[in-house]
Order: sequence, then C-alpha cells, then structure tokens
Amino acid sequence: MISLLIRTLGMIVWVFCSFFIPHTGLVLAAGGYSYQFPPKGEYFNGTAKTVIGTPQRHTVKKKETFLDIAKQYDLGFNEIQDLYPQQDPWIPPEGMALIIPSQWILPETEMEGIVINVAELRLYYFMKRIKMVIAFPIGIGDRGSHTPLGTFRIKAKRIRPTWFIPASLQEKYGDKTMLPGPDNPLGDHWIGLGDSPYGIHGTDIPWSVGRLVTHGCIRLYPEDIRQLFDLVKPGTRVEILYEPVKLGFLSGRIYVEVHKDIYNRIEDLVEYGYRRLEEKKIIQRVDLEKFRRALDRRDGLPVDITLYNP
Repeated sequence: MISLLIRTLGMIVWVFCSFFIPHTGLVLAAGGYSYQFPPKGEYFNGTAKTVIGTPQRHTVKKKETFLDIAKQYDLGFNEIQDLYPQQDPWIPPEGMALIIPSQWILPETEMEGIVINVAELRLYYFMKRIKMVIAFPIGIGDRGSHTPLGTFRIKAKRIRPTWFIPASLQEKYGDKTMLPGPDNPLGDHWIGLGDSPYGIHGTDIPWSVGRLVTHGCIRLYPEDIRQLFDLVKPGTRVEILYEPVKLGFLSGRIYVEVHKDIYNRIEDLVEYGYRRLEEKKIIQRVDLEKFRRALDRRDGLPVDITLYNP
C-alpha cells in the first residue's frame, strides 16, 4: 500500500511538472540557475542574487589543452585563457591546478528572453516566469566584423540550414550557398535575428567558441545550440549588449567581473569602472583597492569587493 502511494504521488508530480512547468527538465539539464534582481530604483539590496554558478577546480591531465578543458566545463576558450594568460594553452603542465571560472555576474537587462554580452562572449537565456537563467559560451564577430548591438526578435528557426554565403566570401568558397553538412559553419541549427542577416547558430568547429571568429553571427557548441533551439520560439526577445564591467550581488555581498575591452569601445576602462560604481551609488560600500586590482587583471572572474557587511 505504501509503495503504491509513493508511485501514485510520483506520477502526480511528474504530470504537474510536464503540463504546468514547461521546459523545466530542459533547464535543469542545461544547468539552470535561480536569480533575484533588486527592485528597480534600488541600487543595493541584501536579498538580491545576481551572481550565479560556483568556481570549480581542475587538475590538468596528460596531453590536455585549454581547449579540451574549456569544452569539458562548457566554457569558451577565452574564459580559461584570460585567467591564465602567461600559460601556453596547448601544453599546460600535467598536474597543474586550475580554477575553472564557472561563476558569472548576470548582465543588467530586462531579464527577458536571450541576452548576449559581447564583451564576455556569453549568452544568457532568462525565463522570467520561473526566475531561472541558463548561460552558454559563444563565438562572436572578429574585429573587422563586429557582432551588432541592439534589440532583435527571433524570426525564424531552421534545422540543418543552408548557408547563404556573404558576397565578400563567395569567391573564397566558390559558390553562393553551402548545403547542410559537416563543413557547414552554421552547424545543424539556425536562429535568425529579425530581418538582419545575423543569427545564433551551431558550428562545425567547436574550438571556435570563445573566440572572435565570425562575420557577426553568434556561435554555440553543437550541444548548447540544440538546448537553446528547443527552448526559444519565434518572437523571443534578443538583446545584444557590450558590458565589460559587471556588478552583482550575492548574500549581501558586492561582486565585480571585469573583461577585456575586446572591440576597443571604451576609452578608459578604469575610469569607466569607477563611473559604474558611482552610478550604482555603492562606491562607499566597496573596497576600492580590490576593485582596482580586478580592473587591472580583466580576467573575467567574479571578485568579492565588499568593504563591510551592509
């Protein structure tokens, strides 16, 4: 009787989750995180949670490269390389202990749909109704073909897309289109951004994630684009922003995460960072020495810069 009751309760929970909380299973499989932004107009709130994830540790194995390690933890190549800029990424010493930067500060947004922070090469998908977010590393436009900033809406989704080759590349590839296949740089999934020529897609070269390699589009690992493709639908909002200095909150503490100014859009990153503190009206709560060191390192790792417990 007890075992029958347990099975019955389990079935009720499964039915509830299946019909009333769509996509939750997918979210959990993708590594979803809960979040809580402070109310609008409040620059600091002790209950806010805008820092997600937890740093991990990894011991380098024989013949492992930074590319291998990044892929293993669903990180972009840049996230490991920026943390260890003096280390040869192709031959890190066996036994070397690495911090895995699997923690991030959420960019300040409308917390709706897809948010892409070009400066950190990362995509966030917010499910506002259940206050969950998932994050994926990306590849972006190179310095001659910047990924565009702005707000878009998903217009089309395609599986096994044909690549309509830009005119500037048609001579290189000897054609105007490339059919689906293992050499197609779009991979097996395409998410189009409005009427623009840009999209979010997979890749035939996973090692390009975490690099400036595209002609403006956004690349994801094949397994990541499959998850995102299943979650989003036409009409979903997509915001693409450029924020190399992010401020966040966790357990009443203040954190900063600083990235390189990869597109050289900011004249003075240090001055820009201090201006962010002043805008948030939290400069009196921050250890400015720790903050300055984070601005100088620009390694993408969130740092607790709280001066005292509020």
